[in-house]
Amino acid sequence: MSTFYLPDLGEGLPDAEIVEWLVKEGDDIKLDQPMVSMETAKAVVEVPSPFTGRIIKLHGQAGDIIQTGAALADFEVAGESAQAAPAAADKSADKPADQPPAETASADQGTVVGAVQSGGGVLREHTTSVGGVRMSPAVRALARKLKVDPAQCVGTGADGVVTAADVKRAAAEGPASRPASTPAAAPAAAPAPVAPPSGEWEPLRGTRRTMARVMTESHRNIVPTTLMDDADIHQWAPQEDITGRLIRAMVKAAQLEPGLNAWFDGEQNLRMVHKRMHLGMAVDTADGLMVAALRNVDQLDRSGLREQINRLRDNAIQRSIPPEDLKDYTIILSNFGKFAGRYATPVITPPCVAIVAAGKLRHEVVPVLGGVEVHRMIPLSLTFDHRACTGGEAARFLGAMLADLGRAQ
Repeated sequence: MSTFYLPDLGEGLPDAEIVEWLVKEGDDIKLDQPMVSMETAKAVVEVPSPFTGRIIKLHGQAGDIIQTGAALADFEVAGESAQAAPAAADKSADKPADQPPAETASADQGTVVGAVQSGGGVLREHTTSVGGVRMSPAVRALARKLKVDPAQCVGTGADGVVTAADVKRAAAEGPASRPASTPAAAPAAAPAPVAPPSGEWEPLRGTRRTMARVMTESHRNIVPTTLMDDADIHQWAPQEDITGRLIRAMVKAAQLEPGLNAWFDGEQNLRMVHKRMHLGMAVDTADGLMVAALRNVDQLDRSGLREQINRLRDNAIQRSIPPEDLKDYTIILSNFGKFAGRYATPVITPPCVAIVAAGKLRHEVVPVLGGVEVHRMIPLSLTFDHRACTGGEAARFLGAMLADLGRAQ
């Protein structure tokens, strides 16, 4: 018997959630045949079989969270003798189920996931048919999250594939109406019952689980301090690209104070000041907050920068961000002002030492040459790790941003 252990489905992911088994115990399976849909903080992917043979045991059910390196499935591999399987099972009976065996030449193959690549590779998903309904693993996970029966969805995608929009439409329409029974009249003197809690406890999954872990780490390890000010943008053209201008201002500010475009290792007491700026842009999605990297923004012109921003946002919404885009950013931007709010104390993601947050654009009366004018303003909040940056460095960085944003072009 050979055991397959869950590999890292992305760079450094500690676990993944079972969305749906595509096979069952006793099934014959071929190498690279889709076996299970797993949801991580980055995507919903199909994990293919690493063997050709028969499935002896599946570890976990839909909704279970499996740690990276834990047992996922046991196989009777083609070519193995029927007697070898019980012997192997007896030999490993004293080992915890979630611990891989000692490193051997044969055990190593159980950690290879068919055609799935971890780290920098892009994990691609495919539609599968379960119960006669065709949908991708990500859409099937959405249906389970919204408590929608896939059989009740009308597929509008190519070849009748059920899309995310179809699932959301079915969730909005709700189940078919049923005749409501007439409630019995309550006694006139009976007191009104105390209403129970209206919500239900549910575990954090996928992106939200990762977000909670990252925020906890930041709170435990970083010494945050925030500076706030307003950028006067009254000279801008009406259709100016706000996000593009904010990024350009951060690039200009880092040229003056490069210490904000840096990483800090508190355990080793080391700092790395970066020569290039890989900007992590916070993207709000229905599944939680994601931070994805725009590479080398200090070398992009306006059109190139806008193209990269659009690509990042589309990928975040579709849950198709390549794993390499979710790491190694050197400074962070959060443009929360498109929703609401003036100032903030945003949370820094280690090992970065700074994050800039832009609030809601507003109009304000300002004094000009003895009179007053109404100017457009963008509130800015700069949070920095005070272990790695001084207050003067942060103030000069923010001042350089204000100066660049005050320019007409």
